[in-house]
Amino acid sequence: MGRRSRVGDVNLSRTCTKTGCRQPAVATLTYAYSDRAAVLGPLATYSEPHTYDLCADHAGRLTAPRGWEVLRLVTEYPEPQPTSDDLLALADAVREAGRPRQEPSPAPLPDPGEVTRRGHLRVLRGSAEA
Repeated sequence: MGRRSRVGDVNLSRTCTKTGCRQPAVATLTYAYSDRAAVLGPLATYSEPHTYDLCADHAGRLTAPRGWEVLRLVTEYPEPQPTSDDLLALADAVREAGRPRQEPSPAPLPDPGEVTRRGHLRVLRGSAEA
């Protein structure tokens, strides 16, 4: 099984975009519609719209529709190593988790002229008069 790490909301690897697959992504698939080609290459640095990240299993079994060609830019898919951005995000998450929790400050006393409040907005008595 591939290496996946998760701390809080920090995910240190992208996963395969195939439904139900949770394996780490190792390749990126793009379609060149004008050439009727599915292009499968190494995992892109960033996840982009209209591209698909695939695990080694799905990348190896990829087929194209009839009349289309699969262009494989690589044939081996090594698992990507964590980048410095991943490591910095992990360090930030660990620091945040280790901070002491602050007690919530007491709620402010309501303004006697306040009629109602919605979020940060307040309606005060007499404010509608012009």
